[in-house]
Amino acid sequence: MPDSFDEHGRAMKVSAFLTVILVTAFSSLANTSSLENFSPHLSTNTPIIWQAPTNHLPKSFWIYRRLGPQIFSATVISNAIVLGSLQSKGFPKPSTHDFFISEDKGPNYPGSIPTIFEISPGHASMFYTMPNSSAGSGKEIPSDETIVMRAWKYAFQLGLDPKQLVQKPLTFHVCGFDENGRDATNQICGRSVYLSRQLDGICFWGNGDDGPNEGFWLEIGSQGKIRSFSLNWPSLERDKSQQTASPQQIIACIRAHKIIVLPNTDEEAYFQRVKALANTKKFTITKITPYYSEGVYGEVPTNNEPAKVVSPIAELEAVADFGNSNAAVRLI
Repeated sequence: MPDSFDEHGRAMKVSAFLTVILVTAFSSLANTSSLENFSPHLSTNTPIIWQAPTNHLPKSFWIYRRLGPQIFSATVISNAIVLGSLQSKGFPKPSTHDFFISEDKGPNYPGSIPTIFEISPGHASMFYTMPNSSAGSGKEIPSDETIVMRAWKYAFQLGLDPKQLVQKPLTFHVCGFDENGRDATNQICGRSVYLSRQLDGICFWGNGDDGPNEGFWLEIGSQGKIRSFSLNWPSLERDKSQQTASPQQIIACIRAHKIIVLPNTDEEAYFQRVKALANTKKFTITKITPYYSEGVYGEVPTNNEPAKVVSPIAELEAVADFGNSNAAVRLI
């Protein structure tokens, strides 16, 4: 059977470690002992000082309800197939049913067959990832300007309104193998850009390759080849407005271990670092940035169902003062 979108498409694009942390923490919110593994265990005597400006925050945020399924038009589907150079596989018609194209592995291939293209109307998403995407070359990757220009062009071809998108900083993809299948170390094989959907001027959290973030994400590799792209664009309607949490309420969440320390890139000693925060003498919040995210913090949809709502979250930047040294900390 082909791998599902969550098992293959997203998994190949995200940091697996970050995904495990977020999913485990969200799904175990009701289990305090589990969530505490991801939260700073500050002493009750450790002062938490709020120095983050809040004048840029709205007084309230809308929570949006997802409407579905999203039936992509024949034009959008056709353009997506062409972007993946999959014309030989045919062009599916608009439908409420999932559609996928599997990697060519032959009739006797052992194990599951990876999906390289999928349309999921229920999730209002589609994705493509090139075959054998764990390998690649860093030769002749286009300039950042070219990659950004192509991303905006493709987003328009896939039916997105540029006025509802905002570009985030480019990131890169490191492949474990070269184009001949030989082991490679720290070989950049692709550059990617995320055009985030924005709601009420607020964009979605992440870089587009770290979860079901709404908007359009594109990765370009050697000689300008499209290595991967994803589109996530459900129809939304405003559901209810809620008052923005105060600094005091957020500090109370930190005290109650209802907050997650974000891992650093390729961090191997994450849990040791989280545990070490218990030795903090002073914890200072220096910045707060609002984002939107699919779902509700602490709730995970079951049976691979899409989230029912889109709601606000906040990323905090803080400094942990240990007395003789300081450490920067990011939290959700």
